[in-house]
This record gives sequence, C-alpha cells and structure tokens, in this order.
Amino acid sequence: MIVTGCLGAKEGVVARVHPSVLAITGPHDTPGVMQAVHEHLPRPHDPYTDLLPPQGIKLTPKHYAYLKISEGCNHRCTFCIIPSMRGDLVSRPIGEVVQEAENLVNAGVRELLVVSQDTSAYGVDVKYRTGFVNGKPVKTRMLDLCRALGGLGAWVRLHYVYPYPHVDDVIPLMAGGAILPYLDVPFQHASPRILKLMKRPASAEKVLERVRKWRSICPDITVRSTFITGFPGETEAEFEELLAFLQQARLDRVGCFAYSPVEGAAANDLPDPVPEEVKEERKRRFMLVQQEISRSKLEAKVGRTLKVLVDEPGVGRSSADAPDIDGVVRFEGGKAGEFVNVIIDRADEHDLFGRIE
Repeated sequence: MIVTGCLGAKEGVVARVHPSVLAITGPHDTPGVMQAVHEHLPRPHDPYTDLLPPQGIKLTPKHYAYLKISEGCNHRCTFCIIPSMRGDLVSRPIGEVVQEAENLVNAGVRELLVVSQDTSAYGVDVKYRTGFVNGKPVKTRMLDLCRALGGLGAWVRLHYVYPYPHVDDVIPLMAGGAILPYLDVPFQHASPRILKLMKRPASAEKVLERVRKWRSICPDITVRSTFITGFPGETEAEFEELLAFLQQARLDRVGCFAYSPVEGAAANDLPDPVPEEVKEERKRRFMLVQQEISRSKLEAKVGRTLKVLVDEPGVGRSSADAPDIDGVVRFEGGKAGEFVNVIIDRADEHDLFGRIE
C-alpha cells in the first residue's frame, strides 16, 4: 500500500500508525507515487499504452469526475491545519480548468463536481484577472467559471463553498438550469461565540436570512452543510442553540462530526475541552433532529418525477445527491452513466425509492 495526501507531508504521522505501508508521499506528488509503484512493480516503458488520454487518469466511475479549481486556503479556521500543509489559496487558470472540464465531458463524464478548499474564493489570489476560454476573455472568479461550465452540457455541482456575499450571484444560474441547484456550504456551528472561537464568519440570523433568499430565487435548491459538535468550550446552551438553528434552517443534507483534536490545530489550545462522551452524545442528538428533517423533506418528493443519473443498475442520484456523502434514489433497471426519469413512490430519512418512468 502507498499512502499519499495531506498527512503524508507530516513526517512520521502515517508511519507510526501504519508501519507496513510501502511508501508515503505528500499531496499532488504524482512522480513520488509512481516512483514508489515502479520500485515494487517495475515494468518496461511502452510508448503506446503509456500515452495518457486527454482527460487524464481518474479514479471515479466514468460518468462523474471531480474538478479541482484551486489549492490551499487563506482562512485560518482554528480546527483546521490545511493552510499549514498546503499554503494559501492558489487558483488554477480558468482556461486550464474549463479545458479539463471539456476533456472530461468529451470522454463521457456526465457530472462535474467542483472542489477546492474554498471554492467561492476562486480567483481572489490573482485579483480575478482575465483569462481566456476558447479564445474569449473570462474573469477568474466563481460566477464566470460557473457560467462557462454550465455551457458544457453536464451536471455541475458546487462543493466547499465559503459563505461570501457573492455566492448569492450563482443562485440565478441554478434557477435557470445552467448548474445544479445544489450548494455545499460548511456552516460548522450557529453560536456566535463558538463561531468566533472557530474563526468562522457570519451569524445564525444572517445564515437563515440568506438561505431563505436562496430558496425564494431557486425553490428546488438543495443546501448541504457540515457541523461540529463538542468544539472546545461548547456549553449545553450553545449546543441547544445549534439544534434550534437546525430546526429553523431545515437544511436538506447535513453531516456532523464530533470535534477531533487534529495535531497542530490552534483549537487544541482553547480552554474547557468537551469530554469525548459528551461530544458523541451531542452528535447523536444532532443527527436525530436532522433525520426527522431529512425524512420530512424527502417524503415531500413522493409522487414527483425526478431526473436521475444512474450510478449502477438500480441505484442513482438526483440533483440533490452528491456521490458518497448524500442519499440515493433506488429503482429497478438502468445503466451506469445514463439519465432516467424516476417516479418517486416512497422515502425514508436518507433515500428515495421509485420506478423508471
């Protein structure tokens, strides 16, 4: 086994836990990974089979792909160590990103999942300079990128969107069908004091107001978020504040993590750490509340006909479902990579069930 990624850049961390791995490299170290592979599995060079296809090599199924638009992050959230390992934001040239997307779509990709550490900050580091897409000048910023990607004929799904004010500008594109009505925004908490300790922006009131505005512009929008329970210093009252926010916001898709003291995170030095059993108990209570919200929202879709991208026979995803982290739509039949219309017959707290129209 070869381990590559963020933790590989921290000397000794992986090796202490998994001493049997063959090699450990940092993020984006393709040459290092391939060198390790060939040390243990040597092969002669073949000028025919070694030529990479235009879309490159990807590990996802043929019909969807992740499109990374930047590296690093300018924020210093106290629970996160990404900036210390990957540095500040570095945006990829917009022409390069769109060209990669075009190559992927031409190779059969039906869904592009836009990712980065901070998708909505795209272009900040280069002051939104003008790039070129198919010979036309285009600003290096999220809105212009979404417009360009929206013209490729594939589903476009936005992940890891920091809640800057200009995020509001992409909602009309979702309402118009250019990109999927899906927004992944990690709010993390609702208590003003905890958000301040996290070095996160906004307040619960402002978030609720914005979510209402997004839904008024695009009624079918799916808002996904993640939260942390048991952050150092979190009181029972502040946790109850988070639950009240959850009830008011009625977010469509939600993930929750009990706070984990990642080595090197500034939050580890905060006073009043929450006991492990309390963290987990709060996480359980949080997810029970969200399960009922999710069940109610999914049951409201019973009787509707949804466009579904088939991942494998009998299992697919609607516009509200990102791979691996959200629910699925279950039915009989279908072929991986094709779109089908599914009539929804029933729902549980996570998934939808129906039949192909």
